[in-house]
Amino acid sequence: MSEEDATPLSPETVGAFIHSLKRNNKQIRDDRATAIAEDTQLVYKRKIEDLELSIKKMKREQENMLDLSPTNAQSLILASDFDCVQYAEKDIDLGIKIRNTEITLEIAKKRYDYLFGGS
Repeated sequence: MSEEDATPLSPETVGAFIHSLKRNNKQIRDDRATAIAEDTQLVYKRKIEDLELSIKKMKREQENMLDLSPTNAQSLILASDFDCVQYAEKDIDLGIKIRNTEITLEIAKKRYDYLFGGS
């Protein structure tokens, strides 16, 4: 396109490129701030949802440990086959993981409320 082909742009026909070049510093900062805030808020929401789901799964796993019928509802595990130490360790480990995740969730929710004004 030659210089003589270029026509002066009226305010009504200004495209996105020219408009972007003419934005002032405040507009650019506002756009960047909005993008950062929206992305961060979305990540916080997802993290909170993931933590909630993780807690549900761990609690379900802990409850499922009470089902000692390995093959069907009529069969039971033999007392000699049951490893009490392993059961206790796994149950306690799950309890610790649940509690730690609950603490993390509580912190994430408080920070979300503080940073983004509530849920």
